[in-house]
Amino acid sequence: MQGMIRRRVQKQILERLTAYPAVALVGPRQCGKTTLALTIGGAYFDLEQPAERLRLDLAWDGLVAGKERVILDEAQSWPEVFPRLRGAVDQERKRMGRFLLLGSVSPALMRQVSESLAGRLSLVELTPFLQSELTTKASQERHWLDGGYPDGGVLGPGPYPRWQLDYLALLAQRDLPNWGLAAKPQTTDRLLRMLAALHGQVWNASQVGKSLGLSYHTVNGHLDYLVGAFLIRRLPAYQANIRKRLVKSPKIYWRDSGLLHALLNVPDQRALLAQPWVGASWEGYVIEQALGELSSQGRHFGAYYFRTSDQYELDLVLDFGTELWAVEVKLSASPAPEDMARLDNTADLIKASRRILVSKTHRPSGDARRLSCDLSGFIEALGKVSS
Repeated sequence: MQGMIRRRVQKQILERLTAYPAVALVGPRQCGKTTLALTIGGAYFDLEQPAERLRLDLAWDGLVAGKERVILDEAQSWPEVFPRLRGAVDQERKRMGRFLLLGSVSPALMRQVSESLAGRLSLVELTPFLQSELTTKASQERHWLDGGYPDGGVLGPGPYPRWQLDYLALLAQRDLPNWGLAAKPQTTDRLLRMLAALHGQVWNASQVGKSLGLSYHTVNGHLDYLVGAFLIRRLPAYQANIRKRLVKSPKIYWRDSGLLHALLNVPDQRALLAQPWVGASWEGYVIEQALGELSSQGRHFGAYYFRTSDQYELDLVLDFGTELWAVEVKLSASPAPEDMARLDNTADLIKASRRILVSKTHRPSGDARRLSCDLSGFIEALGKVSS
């Protein structure tokens, strides 16, 4: 079923392949990168497997001289391939779309990409399934609880939450140490659980470090790896030139709601709605769906939150250069007029050109400048943003 679902980012990848010699598709493990790459087509090599590395080594000259695209999966696991890629690209700089690299860590952790292929490669990010990509109502309804990983239960009931917990255990025990995280798996596990409890809150490295018996420098370093593995999003604070003291530390969110809910022992939708932190879960979910949608479109934007010391707050500020959007997220089917009024007052502080209140309402209201809508209405509005 996964292969039948068209990924929104596919169009962007195909466009980049016509404009660059190489494209790197990055995103978390098991989010669907391999399936998507095979849909696009090419000679495939899994560089985590020694036998596949040998096969690539022996076939390299013929592949470089040939016309077929070369797909290199988990490219970061075999650094020796990057100088070869650079040499092949530089020999024929005008040949586009020759290499498609897949990676489970961000470019910040893939030093070989920045060092070897700067200017020769375009980066595209793939998220787990977005709600807007799912084709059945049942999958769309499961998506907030189960998250978007293809094998995690969203496409059919069953694996959640066991799949999510096994996924995180494997990352803590194998992948994160392989990528350079200098922490024992038990420490990583404790940090992941702590981050689940802190979802949607302002990051305080000293406080977390104290709980783990680590310095705030060490904890910040560990967080860098979790951000680089596409597990955690650090949402920076929006800095405006106003006469109020502003909160400056970032907020942290789990990027996949299913991983968050599994760590917090939420078995089903009914239990989720009973949690005291369910509003923060919904807020993070809406933010991630919006940013994933914009990223899949290849949009250039800045994403922030905004908070003053006297509690004026916006859950999401989107800076498109030509427009500034103020977004507030509320878990309610019937948002009140005062919710919109509070959003307007805060949006006025930063001179936002559009204000959007996202809830579970079935009755959208307003216009392009001031809109109260559900998540699908918000995603639809983002699709119409001016370039």
